[in-house]
Amino acid sequence: MLSLIIAEVIIALICWQLSGGGLIPTPLKVLQTLGKIIQDPSFIDNLFSSLVLTIKGMFISIVIALIISYLSIVPFFNPIARFVIKCRYLTLTGLTFLFTLWTQDGHELKLSLLIFGIVPFFVTSLLSVIDGINKQEFELCTTLRMNSWKTLWEVIIVGRLDQVFEVMRQNFAIAWLMITSVEGLSMSEGGLGVMLIRANKYVQLDVVFGTLVIIFLLGIFFDYILGKFREWLFPYTKLTTR
Repeated sequence: MLSLIIAEVIIALICWQLSGGGLIPTPLKVLQTLGKIIQDPSFIDNLFSSLVLTIKGMFISIVIALIISYLSIVPFFNPIARFVIKCRYLTLTGLTFLFTLWTQDGHELKLSLLIFGIVPFFVTSLLSVIDGINKQEFELCTTLRMNSWKTLWEVIIVGRLDQVFEVMRQNFAIAWLMITSVEGLSMSEGGLGVMLIRANKYVQLDVVFGTLVIIFLLGIFFDYILGKFREWLFPYTKLTTR
C-alpha cells in the first residue's frame, strides 16, 4: 500500500509538472516558493496566529457542543439540539454583518464565526454517538439502581469519551478549513488566511499554491497527532480498529 501511494503521488506530480505552465505554477516552482515562505520572518507569526485562533475556537466549540448534546437527553432541550443541527445549512456570508454588531473587535468576530460554523457539526456527530448507544447499557444501569445523573455519567460521558475525542479529531478539519476564510474578515492579526488573500490580490499564484501546500500538510500532521494521542489516552480503541 505504501509503494502504491508513493507511485501514485509521483505520477500525479509528473502530470502536474507536464501540464503546468502559464498561470498555473509547476511543482518545482511551488517548491521553490515554499522555501521562501518558510524563511520569511512573518511566516511564524502568521502560523502562530492561525493556530491560536483554531485551538481557541475548537475548545469553546467542543464545550458548547458537549453541553448541548448531553442536555439533549432531557426532552425540553432536545428540540434545541435538533435546531442547532439544522444550523449547518446557514451560510456565514449573510450573518457576518449581524456578528459584527454583536462583537467588539475583529478577533471576537473571527472567533464567533468560527464557533458558529463548527458547533452544528460537533453536535451532529455527538448526537449520532448518543443515539447509537445500546439500550441494554441503560437497562444495566437501572438494574444496578443508578439514578439518571449516574447513568448519564457512566454511559454517555465516561463511556463514550473516546468517541467524543474522535469526533473532535474529525471536526478539526472543518475548523482548519474555515480558519482561512474567517481570517480575511480582520487582517490586523495576520494568519495563513491573510497570506492567501494578499497573494490572490496580487495574483501571486506560486505563493497561493505554496501556502495551500503548507495548510494541507499541517492538517495531515495534526490529524495524525490527534489520532496517536487518542490511542495513547484510550489504548483499548486499538482493539476495535485493527
